Amino acid sequence: MQIILNGSPTEIPDGIHMAGLIDRLELTSRRLAVEVNEELVPRSRFHEYRLAPNDKVEIIHAVGGG
Repeated sequence: MQIILNGSPTEIPDGIHMAGLIDRLELTSRRLAVEVNEELVPRSRFHEYRLAPNDKVEIIHAVGGG
C-alpha cells in the first residue's frame, strides 16, 4: 500500500503497524515524534497503531544539544 511519508509517496506492506515502519526505516533507537494525518501517535501506541492507505505520516527526529 502507499502512504505519504514526510511528503513523499512511499510503498509499505499492507497492514504494517507504526513500530514495523520505524523498524524498516532503521529508526528504532532514535528519539522521534510521529504524526499521522496531523495527529500525534505516542510511542506507547507504535505496536498497535496500524497504518492505512494514503495516511500522511510525518516523522520528526529529536536532536539534542546545547
